Amino acid sequence: MTVELPILGLATPVPHRERRLPDWLRREFPTGNGNQFTANLLAEFGLETVCQEARCPNRMECWSHRTATFMILGKICTRPCGFCSVERGKPAPPSLDEPERLAEAAQRLGLRHVVVTSVTRDDLEDGGAEQFARCVGAIRRTTGATVEVLTPDFRDNLPALDTVLASAPEVFNHNTETVPRLYRSVRGPKSDYRWTMKLLRHARQSDPRIKTKSGLMLGLGESTAEVLDVLADLREVGCDFLTLGQYLQPTFDHLPVVRYVTPQEFAELGDLARSLGFSQVASGPFVRSSYHAREMVETPQSQEGIA
Repeated sequence: MTVELPILGLATPVPHRERRLPDWLRREFPTGNGNQFTANLLAEFGLETVCQEARCPNRMECWSHRTATFMILGKICTRPCGFCSVERGKPAPPSLDEPERLAEAAQRLGLRHVVVTSVTRDDLEDGGAEQFARCVGAIRRTTGATVEVLTPDFRDNLPALDTVLASAPEVFNHNTETVPRLYRSVRGPKSDYRWTMKLLRHARQSDPRIKTKSGLMLGLGESTAEVLDVLADLREVGCDFLTLGQYLQPTFDHLPVVRYVTPQEFAELGDLARSLGFSQVASGPFVRSSYHAREMVETPQSQEGIA
C-alpha cells in the first residue's frame, strides 16, 4: 500500500483563496449541557486547558463529554513554536496548590483517564518536572484514575525527565510534531529531533510498564517518505502509541497550511503505522495528542482513524 504526499515547501502554502476548510474538516456543534458544566468547573478551580489555549478543534466535543486535557504551569510559554497559539512571554512561578485543584476537578468530572500537559518552562531549572510528578501523585490519591503526561522536551535534562518517570504515569507522551527537515521552522531553534528520539527511548527503557506515545501534525509540507522515516525512528526507540492529525493554522500569524490531507490518506497512513508495529494508532484529520486518549489506553485493538 502506498500513500502519495508530495514534498511541498513551507514557501508554497495553500493560497489564501483556497483556505476555506474542506468538507471533511467541518463538524456539527455538540448538544447538551456538558460543555457548560466543564467550562464552569474549570473556571471554579482556576485551571487551564490546552483545549482552550491551543484552540483545539475538538474542544466542544470533549467538553460536552465532560473531559479535558489539563495544562499545568500556567498559560504562558517560553518557546516560540510556529504552529502553536499558546501565548509566549514570561511565566509566573508554579502554583503550589495546582496539583490538588487539578485532582479534585478530575474527580468531579468523573475521569477514568487524566491527561496532563504543560507549557514549556525553560525558565525553571527542572522545566516543571516536579510539578508534573506532584500532579500525577495527587490524581492517584484523589481519583485512582490512570494518568497520561504530555510533556515538553526538558531539553538536555535527563534528570528532569527521570523525575516525571519516577511518578510512574501509565502513559508518557511527547510529540515529535513534524519531520526533521521542518523541525526548526515548526518547533523553533531550541528543539532538536535527535533529542526527541533520545527522550522517548529513555522513557521507554526506564520502566517497561510505562507506555510511550508520540504524534505528528500533517499538512506542513512533509512527504510520505519523510513521515515513514519518522515512524520507523519512533518504532526503533520503542514508541507504543501513535497519533496522526491535520495541522490547522490557529491564526494568520502562524505557519500556513501547505496541504489538507484527505481522510483516505490518513486511513492508509494509519494502516502503514500499524504494519510497523505500533500497538495503538489513531489517524485522522481531527486526531490530536490526547483526543480519545482513554480509549487508546483501554482498547486492546489498534484504533481506526478518528474523524
